Order: sequence, then structure tokens, then C-alpha cells
Amino acid sequence: MADSFQLNLGSLRSSVQLTLHTHHASRLWFGRPRGENGKPGMIGLSGFANIINRIKQGAAQDDPYSDWFLLMIEERIEEASQQLKDIDSKLDEVMACLPAQLSVSNNLSVQPMTLPLYLTSPLAYKGVYLLTSYDELVRRILLANHIGLIDNHTKEAWLDEGSAILRRLFGLGQRYKGFSGASRDDFAANNARAQAAREMYAFLGELPADVLDGSRRSKYAPDITRANTSRAVEDDEDDALDQPAPDFDQDEA
Repeated sequence: MADSFQLNLGSLRSSVQLTLHTHHASRLWFGRPRGENGKPGMIGLSGFANIINRIKQGAAQDDPYSDWFLLMIEERIEEASQQLKDIDSKLDEVMACLPAQLSVSNNLSVQPMTLPLYLTSPLAYKGVYLLTSYDELVRRILLANHIGLIDNHTKEAWLDEGSAILRRLFGLGQRYKGFSGASRDDFAANNARAQAAREMYAFLGELPADVLDGSRRSKYAPDITRANTSRAVEDDEDDALDQPAPDFDQDEA
């Protein structure tokens, strides 16, 4: 006998929180605003997540340039993950020099920073995973320096190396200029919209053929909806929670 009732199920929801233990990592989350003295600002992971959301919107409208950026970001995330692991491997070698008679526990902040995440893209979450890896890396570097396994020069070099890996990723996202205004159909017709898009992204060079024909897309690319791709995509609300920047003056040693 067929069921005589109808299920009324709501949307799925999940609560996600990010906990960071170091000022180095929290600075990479918030970024740095432009200084009054002309010092340039730096984008953080929260801003990078917003850019990814805009790129995803463009890719959904069949913009090949947006698809190309998703691919480049996906590849850069994989490279960054390996680069952080390489630093971690060097730390493993250093920590192996600890005498067997000594037992050292993990160093955790007595007051870590915890904030909720509202992200809509898997690639944004992958960026978060990189940040948590860097947060753990910073803790290990500071601990190794504290117990005399690495000197101050090595400590600063490794901290800067890890930070630069994430900043290069964020910088790639900043090169995205927005929805090109053209779809793959426009490129096939080589119309005015396609020509304007090529001028907009001339700094990237020619689109790879497999990206232009849509045969190569990011594993995390959205489904394509070809509705009115001639107009620009409007920005969504910010993905990241708007939080005041934490106090960075405390020594971290």
C-alpha cells in the first residue's frame, strides 16, 4: 500500500567554527587594511573567500575566465598544501633531536580565537584548511625555538615562508577582475562581448582551449546556468563573519 503521508523536510544546516591559536594565523584571516601612511593593505582569508564566491558565480554563468580562475586557485591550493607539508617535514627532523628523556606537550593558546564560518564554496573551506595547517605550523616553530631546537633566524625564516605561501594564494584571487560579461557562446560567435572580455583579461594571455570549450573545469566548479549571461554578476553578501580585528600587540613566544 502506498504511503498516505507526505514528508515535510527542511533544509540541512550545519554549524562550523574556526579556532586559531596564534596571532600569525589570525592576521592571515583578517588581512590588513591600507595604512594612513600609504602602506598597502593585504587581503586575508575572509576576503579571499568572498572573491571565490564571486568567481563561482561567474563560472555558473558560463564565463570561461571565471572557470579558469577556479582551476588556477584549485591548483595553487594543492601546491600550497604541499609547500606547508615540506616545512612541517623540516620541523619533524628538528623535533626528532629532542632527548628521549624529555616529554614536551603541544603548545596551545590559553585564549584562542574562535569564530563561526559562513562559507559557500568548497575551495574556500580548502583555504581554511591551509590556514589551520599554518596555525599548527606556527605553534610548532615557536615551540622548537622556545626549547632551543632552532635559532631565532630559522624561526623567522620559516614563519615568513609559511605566511608567504598563503599570501601568494590570496594574491592570485585578487587578480580576478569580476565576471567578464561573456559566455562561451559569445566566444564562439566572437562578438563584441567576447572581445571586451579578452581585453578585460588580456594580462592572462590566451584562454587554454580546453577551458574555453568547457572540457576542463575545476572539480569544485558549479553547474552552468546560461540565463542572461550578458549582464554582470551581482556580488553576494560576504561569506565571512564581520568581526573586529584582534589585538596583535601581545608577544607570541
